[in-house]
Amino acid sequence: MPRAWWWLGLLWLAGSDMRLTLLAVPPVLPLIHADLQLDEKGVAALSGLPVLLLGLGAVPGSLLIARVGPRRALIFGLSMIGVSSALRGLGPSVPVLFAMTFCMGLAISISQPTLPALVRQWFPHAITRATGLWSNGLLVGELLSAALTLPVVLPLLGTWEASFVVWSIPVLVTAALVAIGTPHVASAVGVPRPQGMPDWRSSRMWRLGVLQSAASMVYFGANTFIPDYLHATSQADLVGLALTSLNGAQVPASAVIGLVPLRVLARPMTSYAVAGAILVSLGVVLTLPGAALIAAAGVFGFCAAYILVLSFALPALLAEPAEVARLSAGTFAISYSTAFVVTLLAGAVWDATHVEASAFLPALAGSALVAALGPALVSAAVQAK
Repeated sequence: MPRAWWWLGLLWLAGSDMRLTLLAVPPVLPLIHADLQLDEKGVAALSGLPVLLLGLGAVPGSLLIARVGPRRALIFGLSMIGVSSALRGLGPSVPVLFAMTFCMGLAISISQPTLPALVRQWFPHAITRATGLWSNGLLVGELLSAALTLPVVLPLLGTWEASFVVWSIPVLVTAALVAIGTPHVASAVGVPRPQGMPDWRSSRMWRLGVLQSAASMVYFGANTFIPDYLHATSQADLVGLALTSLNGAQVPASAVIGLVPLRVLARPMTSYAVAGAILVSLGVVLTLPGAALIAAAGVFGFCAAYILVLSFALPALLAEPAEVARLSAGTFAISYSTAFVVTLLAGAVWDATHVEASAFLPALAGSALVAALGPALVSAAVQAK
């Protein structure tokens, strides 16, 4: 039992490290925008580049897992996240910022598929609860960096460059704890090495990836454009509160996945309700200022997290143990690549039309995808379980 709790704690920390450095960017985007003279496409690319790499780098991550195992792949990935994230502010320089953001996104993409594989390896009889826990860490990581950067870290350190260094420290600590505190599990003699390359012919993998992309469209789209949208609509004083609401409302979603029976989540009405809530919140953000807008950002966050955590659990429920990493990697590749393209297009549309509302086109697309794909995939997981 103590070992199980220790492993759960490490999964939680590793989950938080997947987002601590990534979500340190949106609060300081206006500062980076001004200091480095980025246009809206540049802002979208800076926020979207790690998202794209979460997709493109997931396949190398799966191949690495097949060769060295999920634990060693996680240690390597966390170390790379910490170092590259700390170096993003060096200069400051646009080439260095984008190069280190590239390395950080690649490292996160390598690390993320290790978590479903470790859940299946360490907790084969408690997949949804263990997934809910590491996803809770991921969501808390998003909340911490989004909520504390502006009111705490920036006043103490004074620059956005130094804030990136601060959020890198916990990642390196987690890498050391995993290396010291967990054993390497060698492959059984005579058992073939797992395949690392995702099965691109699998229609289920494509549906899982597109479903997961809905969460990324809603969440990363909102994180990318809410700060500049509020500045453009003379509501700059709401940036901190809106981002805190967006990220803070995600935490209860992980409890829903971990504690609510899967048969309840599998009801079609659940997916339809989530899709409808996204649409309603979108209307509020575009039409109502102040407290209503902040509350709507929170609904965005809850719905995106619900979709995301559910999609994290589905590969481990649907696949055999040796197949979890490559199914997860293929899902991540499809999901984040799709979300990057859609978010970048939204930024380009804003630049071309100067219509602020176009920033939220990704949320509109995400709502439609949840309604179309959610019910059948969750029902299949219930039957497999």
